[in-house]
Amino acid sequence: MRILVVEDDQTLNRQLVEALNGAGYVVDKAMDGEEGHFLGDTEPYDAVVLDVGLPLMDGISVLERWRRDGRTMPVLILTARDRWSDKVAGIDAGADDYVTKPFHVEEVLARLRALIRRAAGHASSEIHCGPLRLDTRAARVTLDGTALKLTSHEYRLLDYLMHHQDQIVSRTELIEHLYDQDFDRDSNTIEVFVGRLRKKLGGAELIETVRGQGYRMHDGGTGG
Repeated sequence: MRILVVEDDQTLNRQLVEALNGAGYVVDKAMDGEEGHFLGDTEPYDAVVLDVGLPLMDGISVLERWRRDGRTMPVLILTARDRWSDKVAGIDAGADDYVTKPFHVEEVLARLRALIRRAAGHASSEIHCGPLRLDTRAARVTLDGTALKLTSHEYRLLDYLMHHQDQIVSRTELIEHLYDQDFDRDSNTIEVFVGRLRKKLGGAELIETVRGQGYRMHDGGTGG
């Protein structure tokens, strides 16, 4: 999953990026509203952490422009404790949730997990696909009750496919949502990790290749 952090406080920005990276997300960052708006307008994100009080363009204006231009990614806004009006303005502008400063980073992570799940149509923190279980809170995957040992790249790929199961996900979409802007998009990394995941899933043929289109994760796939 790919997250955008737009926060002008350097220390807080770094803390959020480090925590999100540690939780397995790919993170882009911006230090002002104009850069944040540009990234959100041109790159695909699974969620955005957006500060309200930004230089060059305030967070509410950034959010209003995104929504006006049809950008639908979940947005979590950061507001000051004594500015209840920012919360109201943010929700009215199209924010999906908010966190009040100062906050615990764990709360931001929990709210982002919930926003990403809901955007994909999942209400529970545990996502199922046949015998496979993904616990988004613990970042833990089990197959028939047995924990699977996955690398960070394998987990990110499986996490995205599980959130979008029964949908055809193209290789390009996977690259855009699992890697940063500097990733070599001509590499065969996705194919390699899909192959590794299939081996670890054994006889559970859950990842189907839809020739010429991409991959689809569903219970009872035929493989490919």
